[in-house]
Amino acid sequence: MVPRALSRLRSRIAAVTTPEDAAPPTRSPARPVTRTGRPPVAGPVIPARNAATNGAVAPDGRVVDGDVYVPWVLRASAALGWRFLVVVAALYVIGTAAGFLAAVVVPVAIALLLAALLAPAVHWLQERDVPRGVATALVMVGGLALVGGVLAFVVVTFVRGVPDLASQLSVSVDAIVQWLTNGPLRLSEQQLRGAQDQLLATLSANQASITAGAITTAATVGEIVTEMLLVIFTLIFFLQGGFGIWQFLLGVIPWESRARVDVAGRRSLAALVSYVRATAVVAVVDAVAIGIGLAVLGVPLAVPLAALVFLGAFVPIVGAVLAGGVAVIIALVAQGPITALIVLGIIIAIMQLESHVLQPLLLGRAVKLHPLAVVLAIATGLLVAGIAGALLAVPMLAVLNSGIRSLRSEADNHIDPEDVHTSEPEQTGPEDPELDREPKLGDSASP
Repeated sequence: MVPRALSRLRSRIAAVTTPEDAAPPTRSPARPVTRTGRPPVAGPVIPARNAATNGAVAPDGRVVDGDVYVPWVLRASAALGWRFLVVVAALYVIGTAAGFLAAVVVPVAIALLLAALLAPAVHWLQERDVPRGVATALVMVGGLALVGGVLAFVVVTFVRGVPDLASQLSVSVDAIVQWLTNGPLRLSEQQLRGAQDQLLATLSANQASITAGAITTAATVGEIVTEMLLVIFTLIFFLQGGFGIWQFLLGVIPWESRARVDVAGRRSLAALVSYVRATAVVAVVDAVAIGIGLAVLGVPLAVPLAALVFLGAFVPIVGAVLAGGVAVIIALVAQGPITALIVLGIIIAIMQLESHVLQPLLLGRAVKLHPLAVVLAIATGLLVAGIAGALLAVPMLAVLNSGIRSLRSEADNHIDPEDVHTSEPEQTGPEDPELDREPKLGDSASP
């Protein structure tokens, strides 16, 4: 009885001296006991989840990030994966929009290339106290007259040379027929006549498709004329107010980064100007060399074929090869296989000169691109957007390469945008020799 009375007295005293909101004393939970009477072996403590912090609560009350329980390889892969998906989705949306607006995007891009080619002439006239509007008009009229004259000369020469080429083609076809009948194949006239009749029947059966193709070609010619007018209209504004357009685009960039982006944009424009200028020089060399070779060999339509080589050279690697292939075919039809082989050798020699001397000397300074990158860019552009994609792939890659190099360089942080001159090839990249150097294994990282 006495111990029980003492216990009641202690309880009353504690109730009087302890505040009502005080937390009750905690008791440590009893450890479970197995049937043998021994406590179980202690295992890993699994923290409870904390919904407020989206983390885990350790036994001592600390909040621990839940990612510590995910392997770092999985975390890094997930982080890279969703970022990669976002970039791919953005590129897909941009590509889809550009494809839908190809009738506008392609003429604007071509106008930008022509502006990069003609802007130095406008700047040269301005330095001689010619107003910018008058300089733009003079350059536009002179450029249109030059391009129109070249195209008219090519078309007229082709039209005049087609009858001679047709007669030579007839002679070549007769020679082929004689070889098929008297040569090792020993084909009879009935077999040849049957092949001719089958060809005519095929053409008659597909007459509707041929007619539809002609109508489609006529519609395509109309679209080309419309896009050419858009190119001229856009080119005038690029030459007249290109600086104002660039300043307007810079207005969307935050003020603290505007000068940095301005320098990168001027570097990119310098790369584009240098690329177009170097490509024009390479195209002239290819056209003159191939034209001289065709003229010496007596191949008909030598001058139009040289002009075709000049136009095709603006698509690096692929364009000159295709134009040279046309020259080889015409040489084969007009002069026979020996002349065609000589023309092929001339074209191969000129392509080697271009790839080993001209492009490293001229394009190498302008764009600083690896040949593999150029080939892959052309293949991708051709696959995605056809001829226009192949034409614009390398200039776009050169612009992106120069802009990214400028943004990566610490040297361009201290350069005034006005000090970057877009007409000089040396301004295509920052003066940072360590920019393109990748650290080797074992090198200590810079602080």
